[in-house]
Amino acid sequence: MPAFRQVGEKQLPNPVLYMAWSPKRDLIALVNTAGELLLHRLANFQRVWNLPPSENTGKEITSLAWRPDGKILAFSLGDTKQVVLCDAEKAEILHLFTVDYPVSCMHWMEVQSDSSVSSSFTDSEDESNRFLPKLPILPKSYSSTSKIFSEEKSDEVPNLLGDVRLNILVVGGQSGFVELYAYGLYKIATLNTITGVCRSLCLSGDLKSLSIITEVRSPEDNAEIHYVQLDTGLLSSCLPELTRMARKFTHISTLIQYLRLSLTCMCEAWEDILMQMDLRLTKFVQEKNTNTQVQDEFLELLLWGHASPELQALLMNQLTVKGLKMLGQSIESSYSSIQKLVISHLQSGSEALLYYLSEVKGMALWKQKFQPLGLDPSAIEDAITAVGSFTLKASELLQVIDKSMKNFKAFFRWLYVAMLRMSEDHVPPELNKMTQRDLAFVADFLSEHFSNEELFDRKGKYFNVERVGQYLKDEDENLVSPPNMDGNHWVTFVQQSTHLKESPLLFPTYPQKSLHFVKRMMESTIDICLQKPAGVIGGSVKQAVRLPLYSVSKSEYNTALSLRAKCIFFSCRWNDKNAAMHYIVFCMQEISPSKIYILRRATDPNRSVPNGLVAIDLNTPLNTTIDDEADRSYSCLDARLYDDETLTVVLQGQDSDDNRLRLLAQLPLGSPFCMLVFWVRLDQQSEGIPAQGLTWGNQSRDLENMKAQFVAVNGIRKVACVVRAVFFMPALDTLQLSPVIIDLPQSLSKSRKSRSTIYKKTMTTVKLG
Repeated sequence: MPAFRQVGEKQLPNPVLYMAWSPKRDLIALVNTAGELLLHRLANFQRVWNLPPSENTGKEITSLAWRPDGKILAFSLGDTKQVVLCDAEKAEILHLFTVDYPVSCMHWMEVQSDSSVSSSFTDSEDESNRFLPKLPILPKSYSSTSKIFSEEKSDEVPNLLGDVRLNILVVGGQSGFVELYAYGLYKIATLNTITGVCRSLCLSGDLKSLSIITEVRSPEDNAEIHYVQLDTGLLSSCLPELTRMARKFTHISTLIQYLRLSLTCMCEAWEDILMQMDLRLTKFVQEKNTNTQVQDEFLELLLWGHASPELQALLMNQLTVKGLKMLGQSIESSYSSIQKLVISHLQSGSEALLYYLSEVKGMALWKQKFQPLGLDPSAIEDAITAVGSFTLKASELLQVIDKSMKNFKAFFRWLYVAMLRMSEDHVPPELNKMTQRDLAFVADFLSEHFSNEELFDRKGKYFNVERVGQYLKDEDENLVSPPNMDGNHWVTFVQQSTHLKESPLLFPTYPQKSLHFVKRMMESTIDICLQKPAGVIGGSVKQAVRLPLYSVSKSEYNTALSLRAKCIFFSCRWNDKNAAMHYIVFCMQEISPSKIYILRRATDPNRSVPNGLVAIDLNTPLNTTIDDEADRSYSCLDARLYDDETLTVVLQGQDSDDNRLRLLAQLPLGSPFCMLVFWVRLDQQSEGIPAQGLTWGNQSRDLENMKAQFVAVNGIRKVACVVRAVFFMPALDTLQLSPVIIDLPQSLSKSRKSRSTIYKKTMTTVKLG
């Protein structure tokens, strides 16, 4: 009976580049050359959903990473330099952020459990839920942008944060680019100490070190592979404070996004039809032949009921009775929608933002705890002031909307009756009544909106009767018609008071600026507040060790790229949390193609544990019961950790007759490590590395007629997915790949109770081509 059982095979239309099993569920994510992200279920390899490439996000997916709870999948895009967080249930994009360089690798880890830390943060989250009401849901019908981010509302933030325990998404790319994101949302560190391209990285579970595999170009243009360990002791020593700060700042980041989308909905609620009155009055001024002012024309119509031929033509031929009625309805509907969004969304979001910033300010004042993380009380105070100014500007917009609705209602009612009389139509009795107070109100409206001061603004417009739209324009220029503060008793009182005029207790107002301008000013101020901890924490990270592993010649490098083979870079890395050790599996194809090397390094850089290294020789019988296997030689194409003590590998026969042979095997990882001093590059002292032979009986399977390339394993489900090449056309450089599901046996470690070394599982992705 064979040890491995094939349970499924699926032919896919496009080659597969990456794949990653969910750490908690029977789901596997696939990325193909068409830029599609596919999610399949283990049962019959059923497709759950398909996320096609998009112009908004990108088309070139470069890496995958699952959140440790398996609820969110992160993928990076090289063409747009973005990282996207996707809901595993609905294929909805929950969040995305832009980075400076294309991402080549990602790792999403969860901090080791700490019950004391978890209980303290549960209490703090409950307090915020008691004080802050849930924010209203963003209207989904306004735009595609609000649909994409419809989940980014206050009641969904806990789902984005996941468990109370801190989890960190680490991204790396070209030019030594490495960034750390708490909960995949808030950037807590930017590292600038790495040289070369990041090929693989892993943050230890105790947060004491970050291990990175880098590719550095030599003067001869060869690719030199290095192992770099960075000391991240500040993250470990300040874990409770870091978790609290990260959760608060994550709420702040999502609230800023909520306000931004609310303002977008307000802009879309404002319609261009509201500008028709301004444009037609402007055209009327340009075309009329008299020197009479427009204000006088309308006042004559108001007082005497007579209109000049030019004004009558404007009202009856261009504006029309039906058009005036439609315009009035549009203004009332649009203004009401904007008013509701300001009250329910902008003001509620601003209040929540002030709450969280005030909490962060209190944390920053506890300098003993939070100053090492870069919290600056003065920067947070500036952010609070900016949010206060934004709140005042939103209140100012409410006043303008309320006044404009009253003005337009009275003005349109009078103008509607006047136009009905011009056309000799019947005037309803309820509209035919106009008191002296109504006349005075309309006269004041005409005097305010049709005066000489309103004529010919900077854009060539003669009128600005519509006052709300200027607040929603994303421009740096001043408002065309700012609010008139003359006669405002509070403004006069503050200006005349020497103590209140410069008081820090009062939020500054910007009466000449639009709501969009104040919003951008608030975002930039808060962004400075959010980015400062990332710079301080990133500056505290120092390089603990750099170990040169091996070099890949330019010819071998180019050959591997043309064959879409990344075996020269593959590195399987994982943490042994019990022993606080970090392990890396790699191959040196040019020096020792038939050996797999395992490097061991303590996660604590200050711990005096020598570097450990062991080589596993693949030139041993795969099955001791078959004699003709003894002379075969194999090289490793890919390796993934199956469980604590087992490594799953894809092997290729090296002989000319066996180069098409592929084997899937389970390797026991119980070999003793030797202590090694890296005085030169590892490939230059490979002869001194002891090699361990292996015999694993029936723990292998011949992948017949299957040109396997790489594998993804799920030790919890005891299953592996092998991607094979169906055909290869060197002239076109085309490689067709399809996955094969293989049921693996029980872990080899079940029969080996005593092992000196425990290996911990880490899900990774390997790039092909």
